[in-house]
Amino acid sequence: MDYHNIIFGIEDGIATITFNRPKALNAMNAETMTELLCAATACKNDAAVKVLILTGSGDKAFVAGADISQMQNMTAVDALSFMELGHETLRLIETMPKPVIAAINGFALGGGTEISLACDVRFASENAAFGQPEILIGLIPGWGGTQRLPRIIGMGRAKELILSGGQINASRAYEIGLVNRVLPADQLLAESKKFAKKLAALPGFALKMAKHSINFGYDLSLDNATRLEAECCAQCFSTDDQKEGMKAFLEKRKPVYIGR
Repeated sequence: MDYHNIIFGIEDGIATITFNRPKALNAMNAETMTELLCAATACKNDAAVKVLILTGSGDKAFVAGADISQMQNMTAVDALSFMELGHETLRLIETMPKPVIAAINGFALGGGTEISLACDVRFASENAAFGQPEILIGLIPGWGGTQRLPRIIGMGRAKELILSGGQINASRAYEIGLVNRVLPADQLLAESKKFAKKLAALPGFALKMAKHSINFGYDLSLDNATRLEAECCAQCFSTDDQKEGMKAFLEKRKPVYIGR
């Protein structure tokens, strides 16, 4: 499709989706969310894509939230459709069989925080800010914030943010485990791409199985979760990359992976 609100590109196996509504601080409207869904689906289905990076244009915002100007006159039916579109998109990103990195360059509020929560790894610039301010306009998070945030930072801290509508800076986000790294703004994308290249060089099926085991084992009983892990690990033995990896280890050389 033609993209008007995002920039989508692929280079050396790394796809980058850049939210590109700078005048609106990259706020998400239905059109932008639909474009994100289409681009993420393309990444999922393209064997050439090994890793996906999400970021925002400019240096002020990753995604400053949902577009309130579009939401203001929604009916409950309209709002439910908008929320469902967001959930479909973010669940696709969360369960995509490839690593997804959020390079958070500035404000990540409301829907911006929620988009980052669906990613596997979150790198933030020093000027990044996070929060779920929906309560301040009579709403609650609608794209997974009430569910993913407690799972990542704990129930108490999530309630503090969601119930107060407050914001935290990148340093505090790192302290509570919301982000993996905090980087100077001028190094954020380069470091994100460096990490993406490291992942892209690893066996893709093993990455897929690792992500699947973590995502779908998290809410299972320990017995069922460890069984899932064992089955995912066993599946890796069906790949050429597993054979190459073990052979290279024993021969004390660098492995050459072929992606199957």
